[in-house]
Amino acid sequence: MSLRSILGGSSRVRKSKKSVAKKSASSQSPSSSSWAASLPRSKPSAPQRKRSKLDEDDDDDLFDDKLDDYGLVRALGTDLNLRDTSQAVLYIRSHMFSPMPEQATGMNSTRIAEVLNYRKRMPPIVTISHVQTLLSSPSAVEREIAELARAGFLRKVVVARRGDIGETVVLSADFEQMVKDSTSLDKKTKDSLMTFLKENPGKQTIGRNALRGSEIEQLIRAGFITSHLTGVIHHGSMSNTMNLYSRPEDKVTLTSLDIVSRQPTGSLGAVGGDGALHRAGGSGGGSLSIPGRGADATDMKLAVPGNGTFLELVSSALEHLVSLLGKSRFREAPETALRDRWDGGVAREEARYAAKRSRGEFSGVLPGQTRKWRQFYGLSFDWVLQEAVGSGLVEVFETRSVGRGIRAL
Repeated sequence: MSLRSILGGSSRVRKSKKSVAKKSASSQSPSSSSWAASLPRSKPSAPQRKRSKLDEDDDDDLFDDKLDDYGLVRALGTDLNLRDTSQAVLYIRSHMFSPMPEQATGMNSTRIAEVLNYRKRMPPIVTISHVQTLLSSPSAVEREIAELARAGFLRKVVVARRGDIGETVVLSADFEQMVKDSTSLDKKTKDSLMTFLKENPGKQTIGRNALRGSEIEQLIRAGFITSHLTGVIHHGSMSNTMNLYSRPEDKVTLTSLDIVSRQPTGSLGAVGGDGALHRAGGSGGGSLSIPGRGADATDMKLAVPGNGTFLELVSSALEHLVSLLGKSRFREAPETALRDRWDGGVAREEARYAAKRSRGEFSGVLPGQTRKWRQFYGLSFDWVLQEAVGSGLVEVFETRSVGRGIRAL
């Protein structure tokens, strides 16, 4: 018996047209029934390039939104021993500069000696506004400074046309020591000045008859007194350069365009007059206004030698600090981020290359390559911040999330 007869003769298994059509449609579009077809097909993205070098003036703003403000910080002093003005003065002087790096400084021996000598020449003065930022009551500081000045414990020295950074105090013992150590004064002049200081503890000016003309001339050239009429120190180390931190009413010089433009063409007044460079604070020659010698005779004002170096350093440091805040969108940043910018990113480099530095290998940014050491001789960030708050350039506030915030005004 054949297989055909067993299956029923000539009959065969036939598929319905409906099932055939369904199979044909499935074969024509296989992707429509596959779950993988719904997945997006794209090439793998290339990995982002990592930054291999830290820039000292990194201007990336990591904070797109404004920081939370929960109130201003009234006093920046964190040392519990700071209770009065005298302690604050000593504290400010001892914390002005950062310690010299012990290794991998990025500076040779000549540069290190230059930095140390620059710090040694810095006069022992402190701005009044700086003292007020460390203590909780600015008015109490003003009263205490007045009392200490009358008692002869310290002296107030004011440089005109320099704003808040021109109002300084110096301990009387330090000022008298500077007079004794001066090589530009003879013994008679030193004794005369010391006698005047003891008899007039709280006085800032010297009368025209208090000292002899030759003694006043020595003191002017040494930088211990200046003309009260012009408010300019005639010593070569002091300059009267106007800056962003001077008061608006102080931004006038003896050689301003307004005065010069009114003088006849070709006259001496058209170029500033006799001794114009000297009166403007330069070191060029010029006639000194000695009491009793000319129509410009007036009282003299006490000054501190090297005050010009101090003012130049402070003004440039404040300007740089404000520019660092300007890199942020809202001109504000956490204190930790601003400190890192001031230090030139050295802290991040230390954390990244700690192992290599322990082996003495060179890597990353060295302190001597940053602006903090190249231009500011290692000026401390905390010191500059306190000076900026006292000058009214920035304010410090609490954020409760990223520590203290700093905002430019």
